[in-house]
Amino acid sequence: MDKLPFELDTLQQLIDTHHLKLQYQILADIPFRNEHFPLYSVELGVIAEPCPTVLFVGGVHGVERIGAQVILALLNSLLQRLVWDKHLQQLLSGIRLAFVPVVNPVGLFLGTRGNGNQVDLMRNAPIDSAEKVSFMVGGQRLSPRLPWFRGIGGMELETAGVVAYVQQLLKRSTSLISLDAHSGFGLTDHIWFPYAHTRAAFENAHFIFHLKQLFEMSYPHHGHYRLAPQSQFYRTHGDIWDYLYRQHQGETSNAAVPFLPLTLEMGSWAWIKKNPRQIFNFAGFFNPQKTHRHHRILRRHTVLMQFLMEAAYAKELEQLSPERLAELAHSAQHFWYREAKS
Repeated sequence: MDKLPFELDTLQQLIDTHHLKLQYQILADIPFRNEHFPLYSVELGVIAEPCPTVLFVGGVHGVERIGAQVILALLNSLLQRLVWDKHLQQLLSGIRLAFVPVVNPVGLFLGTRGNGNQVDLMRNAPIDSAEKVSFMVGGQRLSPRLPWFRGIGGMELETAGVVAYVQQLLKRSTSLISLDAHSGFGLTDHIWFPYAHTRAAFENAHFIFHLKQLFEMSYPHHGHYRLAPQSQFYRTHGDIWDYLYRQHQGETSNAAVPFLPLTLEMGSWAWIKKNPRQIFNFAGFFNPQKTHRHHRILRRHTVLMQFLMEAAYAKELEQLSPERLAELAHSAQHFWYREAKS
């Protein structure tokens, strides 16, 4: 291989440099053009015992490099701080932090949305919408030469690797919050939660609403996220997180573990608005091109990610009473699903 993708090379360097501080796995070995690209997971904190877990994911779409870079910046910061930060050391004695920063290494190598088979991994999970999905954007099986191709032969190695790993994490967790970092939509930053394949209410929306209230009370001047179900913007087939959540709900032995899959959709249209010349560069539709803006995005979401870690350490999801959950369910229904109910 002439040169590894920058993000995969960075991840391998972090693993090599800090191997005594972390656990890692190779979830899949992705063959492409007589080369092999590893799909890594990295874990910090509690190893075996059931505990709250936060999973950070990036690089699902190869062209959206900023998502992988945001996750890698967090991982690097945590590894550097572990040497001296007593608070972080205490935090990691009670929770597990998991990372899959480069889900689609071949896509990053090629600079494409899809993987080496031109499959869009976020349209590849075995879950179909019974409702009308957005044309093309919702996923298609017409041709791999067209965008948003779902694939035709089951799950790709990358999809299967992520699915198996999340299912493994759920069995080792008392709660699981995942944050999957993307870019390419909107003028503002969104946080989406299931469902993508249906307008039906997400069963764990009450937990989401609780985190929303905590975040807004704790960081009242950091409210630049628009939090909502993804289906309120567009619907798709094959969403990995919809599939994982539905599988989790079907496992009666494990369904009581709160599972909150969140997608951070960074508002890349704002970057284009500030620097219109980005439209002449395909990557410019998805990534900040100015150095100062790139640095700003790498630090912009640190508060959110730290908040998720602190909420997990406090066991905010585990300790909610049935009465409080009922109140939150009513509030979530009123806030997000009022129109659907009427």
